[in-house]
Amino acid sequence: MADRLRAHELFDELGERLELRWLGGQRGGHRVIERGEHLSRRPSLAGYLNVIHPNKVQIIGSAELAWLDGLDARTRWEVLLKVMESRPLALVITQNQSCPADLRDAAEESETPLWVSPRRGFELLNLLQYHLARALAPRVTLHGVFMEIYSIGVLVTGDSGAGKSELALELISRGHRLVADDAPEFTQIAPDVLDGTCPALLQDLLEVRGLGVLNIREMFGDTAVKRNKYLRLIVHLEQTPEPSNEAMARITGESGSRKVLDLDVPVVELPVAAGRNLAVLTEAAVRLHLLRSKGMDPAAAFLARHSAFLQQGDLP
Repeated sequence: MADRLRAHELFDELGERLELRWLGGQRGGHRVIERGEHLSRRPSLAGYLNVIHPNKVQIIGSAELAWLDGLDARTRWEVLLKVMESRPLALVITQNQSCPADLRDAAEESETPLWVSPRRGFELLNLLQYHLARALAPRVTLHGVFMEIYSIGVLVTGDSGAGKSELALELISRGHRLVADDAPEFTQIAPDVLDGTCPALLQDLLEVRGLGVLNIREMFGDTAVKRNKYLRLIVHLEQTPEPSNEAMARITGESGSRKVLDLDVPVVELPVAAGRNLAVLTEAAVRLHLLRSKGMDPAAAFLARHSAFLQQGDLP
């Protein structure tokens, strides 16, 4: 997705769902809102008509039209000019209300997109806020295979040749689902949520050395692929791991975290070696992560049990 959104693109994406119609300002369809632009602005991306702190998409409901009708002619025209000078992405009139002639003229003169919808104001507000926030959210592309394993999103990473695709193929054959291979895109749609999707070019595809590009949907069926998933865990395949001299690592495992956008995502490192069943180890890593997310940590429980035995003197 691009780092910007044009007015005509927003209309094309939501026009059918919101039943939008153009009333004026078609020449302003090229108007752009940049990603990150809203972060420095006080109001939200979409909101009811606000002259002091104008929103990017100004929703004009019955209350706003009544307020405009209560102004004298000169003040009304000054308000309309001020609205247009703020260069909103678009103006949207709710409930198929009649558009005042002066509002249409001001939109045409300033090339401001003017739309009308039969939907009520709160419906337009909710849908526009959600769509704009998602379309303009921070985004990053990571290298790896993104899968759904035991209902959570897991990104398998590692150097080239580490066996990521072979592991993914084995996991798919065990009933897990592919989201994206090679270049999954992650969008921070909430302060603690990273949503992972697949680029359209790579949809349903998995590249395996020696076999080439496989269409997972055609080979394993619709249930073997998933459109998107929230990222909760990263499993990193380490080809030449350095032997750990820390005894505690044998108990707690090789784990850490990786910063993706503004979130710290848990990471489990799995050494790659001949004879190791990485699919089983990955499933076990996901099960362990689920246990820890519920507050149950086997390593911590063992250490607590060990300390209790030492205090009681039960160990030889």
